Amino acid sequence: MSSLGDWQVPPAAQPRPEDYDFDLDAVLGAVVSVRTLIPSDAFTSETLGDERRGNGVLISGGLVLTIGYLVVEAETIWLGFSDGSAVQGHTLGYDQETGLALIQPLARIDFPVLDLGDSSVAGADERVVIGAPGGRKRSIAAHIVARQEFVGYWEYLLEEAIFTAPAHPHWGGAPLIDCKGKLIGIGSLQLQAADDDGGELPLNMCVPINLLKPILSGLKKLGRADRPVRPWLGLYSADIEGEVVILELAQNGPAERAGVYAGDIVVSVAGEDVLDLADFYRKVWRLGDAGVEVALTVAREQGPVALRIVSGDRNALLKRPSVH
Repeated sequence: MSSLGDWQVPPAAQPRPEDYDFDLDAVLGAVVSVRTLIPSDAFTSETLGDERRGNGVLISGGLVLTIGYLVVEAETIWLGFSDGSAVQGHTLGYDQETGLALIQPLARIDFPVLDLGDSSVAGADERVVIGAPGGRKRSIAAHIVARQEFVGYWEYLLEEAIFTAPAHPHWGGAPLIDCKGKLIGIGSLQLQAADDDGGELPLNMCVPINLLKPILSGLKKLGRADRPVRPWLGLYSADIEGEVVILELAQNGPAERAGVYAGDIVVSVAGEDVLDLADFYRKVWRLGDAGVEVALTVAREQGPVALRIVSGDRNALLKRPSVH
């Protein structure tokens, strides 16, 4: 994850007010910086660090929308605003399925908010802005490269993520703003894709804002989405040469307790052959909610091994905010 400092985007890549039919500076005034401190013994501290920096954006109700990995298990959150002021915040809600999170500022604020747009109508080649704290000098004029499935090694799947270029160097929680000045996504990752010349093209992967709309009420009221929890196995997996390979295991997670090993190749779930990583996840999730038993067959040197994993709720391992 990139850290924030004294930097700016090259002038040629910065958005220009004359290229948009909305007040660019006012829209970018809704972007905030997010800095979090996480206990060293937290479940995510080893993989995500115990100090995290990124972005967020003010939305209706004076809440800050960001990407969840910035705030999960955070004991301290600082929000920085466009006028240079800063206040503490509190994790109001976090959704594992989408990766989105809400922060409640712990003081009265009076800054612009960004209206939610419709991410379903944002097509390839559409001009967008990737916003960052600091306005135009730290934001990027980009375009949508693709809308397609994204599958993550940490049991994560988006049916239609939004990919943009050029990539923003501080992508975590960065707002994706459409040509109408509306919020249509939240920055999650930087990836590499092959360009037309055979080189590498850095991209940002953004979570579509339409995934927030059906869960927003639950995040506000319950701190989570108001829906059943997906079964979690505690696996980190990848597609390697046409096979789904277990790379690592979450310590004391369901898979480790059931005898799964790093290096195992996933053959089937509940007797159904696994085609790829996304198919693996979908077959597990179709079995039921968190707590359901998952019959997994893996391949090892000595042959196939049948295992039974009692799935869990990943949130049960996470440190919770001290207040809600």
